[in-house]
Amino acid sequence: MHAGIERTPDGRRLCVSREIDAPAEVLWDYLTDTERWPEWGPSVRAVDCGTRQITAGTTGWIETVGGVRVPFEITSCRDRRWTWRVAKVPATGHRVEGERPCRVVFEIPVLAGGYAPVCARALQDLARLAGT
Repeated sequence: MHAGIERTPDGRRLCVSREIDAPAEVLWDYLTDTERWPEWGPSVRAVDCGTRQITAGTTGWIETVGGVRVPFEITSCRDRRWTWRVAKVPATGHRVEGERPCRVVFEIPVLAGGYAPVCARALQDLARLAGT
C-alpha cells in the first residue's frame, strides 16, 4: 500500500494505491461495473443506475452504509481512469496503471484526506476479489 500527494488531471490529490497481481482489465471491470461497487466499496451498500458499465455522463444514485441515498455523475471515463461527483461534490478518482501486475489508484481530494482508510480497505477488497 502506498499513499502520497500527486498531481492529477484534476489537480493535487492524496493518492492511495496498491499493486495487485492480476490483469489490469479485470480490475478495470470491477471499477467500472456499477453492480460490483458494493463488493469492493466499503461505503457503498447499493447502486441504482440505468447502466451497468459507466461512461462519462452516467448518472445514478448510491446508497451508503448509513442508508443515505446520494446522486452521482461520472465526469470522465477514459484511459483506465474515471472521476465522479457525488451529491454534486468532486469525489474520488479511480485509475488502473500497467498490465500485470497492475496498480490501482484512488485519487482523493486533499480536503477529504480522512477518506484514505476507506480507500485502503477498498484496495484490499479488490485484491481479494481478483484472487490475490
